[in-house]
Amino acid sequence: MLFPRIRVGGRKRRAARGLARVLGLVVLFLCAWLAGLFWYADRIPSEPPDSSERTDAIVVLTGGAGRLSEGLKLLAEGRGKRLFVSGVYRGIDVAALLQLARQKPDDVECCITVGYAADNTAGNARETAQWIRATDNRSLRLVTANYHMPRSLLEFHRVLPDIRIVAHPVFPEAFERDCWWCGRNSGLLVVSEFHKYLAAFVGLSSPGAARK
Repeated sequence: MLFPRIRVGGRKRRAARGLARVLGLVVLFLCAWLAGLFWYADRIPSEPPDSSERTDAIVVLTGGAGRLSEGLKLLAEGRGKRLFVSGVYRGIDVAALLQLARQKPDDVECCITVGYAADNTAGNARETAQWIRATDNRSLRLVTANYHMPRSLLEFHRVLPDIRIVAHPVFPEAFERDCWWCGRNSGLLVVSEFHKYLAAFVGLSSPGAARK
């Protein structure tokens, strides 16, 4: 009976060591994930941008409140010569966009181009790159939500490495940037954006992903 007991005890010790290794890897992964999450959150803009710098074009990514109205305001102020609105739903034209934003068509309608091809951030970047090259613009001001800006810049710099890109975030009222972990919705949004950023970083952006 002595030898079987030794073998059983050895198996238990090996199982315990294996479990300890697995738990250690889980803890290490969670620590790395948390560090990455807070690193991403720290990259989310917290201050209003300097809108005095002029660019050849203004690019607005649809999908959130305040983006289009901010882009139209910048265009009216002469911060860019043309406005490109990427990711617009089919059936919506410039006049409809201006009506939604309560702008006078005569003021800016001639300087606006609408893109319908994009349905996610990577698509926004590709669609904008085609327009930028066709219009020979050398710089653009990128307008999107602050929580969306890090991933947008990553995608845009990837397809437009030779174009100067000025970040122009807008600040949705529902998103609590300075205390994002305090609210469930803001926390889930940062986690979701962090995961999408990682996917974009390794080139796994899905062409059919939902727009954001």
